[in-house]
Amino acid sequence: MTFEELNIIPSILKAIKEKGYINPTQIQEEAIPVVLAKKDVLGCAQTGTGKTASYAIPVIQLLQLETAAEKRNGIKALILAPTRELALQISECIDDYAKYTRIKHGVIFGGVKQQPQNEMLRRGVDILVATPGRLLDMMNQGCIKLNQIRYLVLDEADRMLDMGFIHDIKKILSKLPVNRQTLLFSATMPGAILSLTKSILKKPVNINVTPQYSPVETIEQLVYFVEKKDKNSLLISILQKAENQSVLVFSRTKHNANKIVRKLGIAGIASEALHGNKSQTSRQNALSNFKSGKTRVIVATDIASRGIDINELPMVINYDLPDVAETYIHRVGRTGRAGNTGTAVTFCSQDERKLVENIQKLMGKKMNKKMFPAKQKTV
Repeated sequence: MTFEELNIIPSILKAIKEKGYINPTQIQEEAIPVVLAKKDVLGCAQTGTGKTASYAIPVIQLLQLETAAEKRNGIKALILAPTRELALQISECIDDYAKYTRIKHGVIFGGVKQQPQNEMLRRGVDILVATPGRLLDMMNQGCIKLNQIRYLVLDEADRMLDMGFIHDIKKILSKLPVNRQTLLFSATMPGAILSLTKSILKKPVNINVTPQYSPVETIEQLVYFVEKKDKNSLLISILQKAENQSVLVFSRTKHNANKIVRKLGIAGIASEALHGNKSQTSRQNALSNFKSGKTRVIVATDIASRGIDINELPMVINYDLPDVAETYIHRVGRTGRAGNTGTAVTFCSQDERKLVENIQKLMGKKMNKKMFPAKQKTV
């Protein structure tokens, strides 16, 4: 199937062709017609399968066709995202898809000065991408009114609940028009999400294109059993063999991310840390350097990594294992995107073996086991 067969209008087709899009992914193929039919959607698809385009393209099209028939000021579509990085990523995608339309959009998030965001809103936007905290704050100040919202999107809803945004989301929902189209997309569907959907979705079309707790099949998954003291040596060895490849390394804590960057620097491997203690400017610069290839290695915590969307990222390394098995799915989903192959490498020390067991149980499959140093016997 092609995007033309999905009845995408010429102005958007031109933009997505410039992006190199030819054939829609499965979530796009199934979701776009449903959104264009103005039905609510409960979409579950793995990270890296193209969820952003599956809702952004049809919402832009619906608004473009509506603005051609009427002129009404005010925010008409609201997209909620859990982190500033993801909000920026979504905004960049909308900028690409809507470049040949009349649709205006903006993005707001915390950690930066509010004044430029106020000025952007005064100029007027049709689509607003926002993190819940900053949105609620600006609503309370009277800077934002949501009484004309026709389309609501909750992206990575599971992550928003994990981060404790449920109360903010409920407050925001109470200010939205009852008559609206609501789209909820998530990589996993825990019970809390399903409970939320009952109160905000009206007869939704369920779209579940892949097993919830399984990374895409194009990702090779390896687990190295390694002593904690040897993790730095293993990381340096892998990065040296990876030569010029971009690599995303996950650390459980901000402190350890900084420590890993220092150790890599001593070994002559340039890298940057990405975590919540970094300023917004620093985080955006680090992401920009990584996406452009200027920085080959990024060491990130889970929250900071949510906006990293690089179609050809070949490798993800779990230096530290996450406490929650579902988080592993999000991490490794940074690679193997858009039909490309990828490698997910996990370091497992003695005290992390139970975490690996939990992940494998969740996925219903085993990772390929390796030892470091290689001469050690497999346990």
